[in-house]
Amino acid sequence: MYNQLTPEIIEEIKKVSNNVFMGEEINPDYAKDEMPIYGTHMPDLAVQPRSTEEVAAVMKICYENNIPVTPRGAGTGLAGGAVPLYGGVLIDISKMNKIKSYDMENFVVEIEAGVLLNDLAEDCQSKGMLYPPDPGEKFACVGGNVATNAGGMRAVKYGATRDYVRAMTVVLPTGEITHLGATVSKTSSGYSLLNLMIGSEGTLGIITELTLKIIPAPKAVASLIIPYEDLETALATVPKFKMAHMNPQAIEFMEREIVLASERYVGKSVFPQEMDGIQIGAYLLVTLDGNSEDEVDALIEQAAELVLEAGAIDVLVADTSAKMKDAWAARSSFLEAIMEETKLLDECDVVVPVNKIAEYLTFVNKTGEECGLVIKSFGHAGDGNLHIYQCSNDLEEEEFKKRVDKFFDIIYKEATNCGGLVSGEHGIGSGKVKYLVDSVGETNMAIMEGIKRVFDPKMILNPGKVCYRL
Repeated sequence: MYNQLTPEIIEEIKKVSNNVFMGEEINPDYAKDEMPIYGTHMPDLAVQPRSTEEVAAVMKICYENNIPVTPRGAGTGLAGGAVPLYGGVLIDISKMNKIKSYDMENFVVEIEAGVLLNDLAEDCQSKGMLYPPDPGEKFACVGGNVATNAGGMRAVKYGATRDYVRAMTVVLPTGEITHLGATVSKTSSGYSLLNLMIGSEGTLGIITELTLKIIPAPKAVASLIIPYEDLETALATVPKFKMAHMNPQAIEFMEREIVLASERYVGKSVFPQEMDGIQIGAYLLVTLDGNSEDEVDALIEQAAELVLEAGAIDVLVADTSAKMKDAWAARSSFLEAIMEETKLLDECDVVVPVNKIAEYLTFVNKTGEECGLVIKSFGHAGDGNLHIYQCSNDLEEEEFKKRVDKFFDIIYKEATNCGGLVSGEHGIGSGKVKYLVDSVGETNMAIMEGIKRVFDPKMILNPGKVCYRL
């Protein structure tokens, strides 16, 4: 189906790029992402371009010679999206990492796609601005966030990555360079090719530059650690925040076991384990922001009254940067903590309606027991995006995969029945294609594949991902 790289093609690529790697020079991390259960496949050649024009030149050679190409950022994905399933050429855009300019009158920043989320967040903060998208992996490339439409903790108030992309530069599979969108806040100018590219996981084009919306940073921020006896009571509180017009920046839920694992990992205990003789079973971690300390203090009082009436055991206020850092360090380390203590691991980030979270998680935990898997869950209570990990330290990999497949078949079907979807922010990659088919149906899959064929007639860009089944 695809051609092999020949010495002649390699020489062509070397003429247009000074950053070419082959054989033992290739970084072994390029064979996988953060979830290696979906397989490891080395590329035949890797390129680290420094400009859009360099990406385009390499892509054009590969298109003309029918060579598969896999785009990659920091490799922090969790669905196999950056794994070069068919070898060929891997294009690593992580060295394209310049923050180019700010336009404070139009509230946008222009960056290269390889800029790390952490670097962009800190740079914006130094200018009194906020880039609201806040995915858990702070050292992912922003281009990768856009490619998966990453959500993160602040999505409940501010929206997902899609809501902050004004424009982008893209290299198409043919090697053509195109610009999508503009520095404007609305458009009715034909089909939204910009929004089609967002969330396409590198299957329609390679994003190289971005114009992103930013906002003035809130003047005051505080977080609340809210312990409950059980998860059901905790989750039942979540809709009450919005009904009370409080509009929290973030509402995260977590169960006892995953908090304990995270605190072991970070080496610091922040979340109480027992209060008033009651063992804590679950927590909400809520962040409130406002235009003044007085405004946030009033919100804290209102929130405390609300949650205590709803069954919370207590309310702990993290109102300094150090306290907030400690609270969120535990939350941000959940994945690393699970990986540290687990031999075999898989994950889904299913999204369901907010009022179905508790019912759905009860179903998930019961199904996990029936399938002989250890289940660890946490997620974004404010928007229904759940991170459900399947763990084992005892099973052989083949048996583990068999049980996980059965587990996924059941819980994704139930998510669809609840009005949910397969992924809220991590994407489909290669690992979740089967479950996407079952969820959206063959008609919608055919439409998506048709769109891919328009962008990529030879189907060489990130093959085997999202909608293209080989």
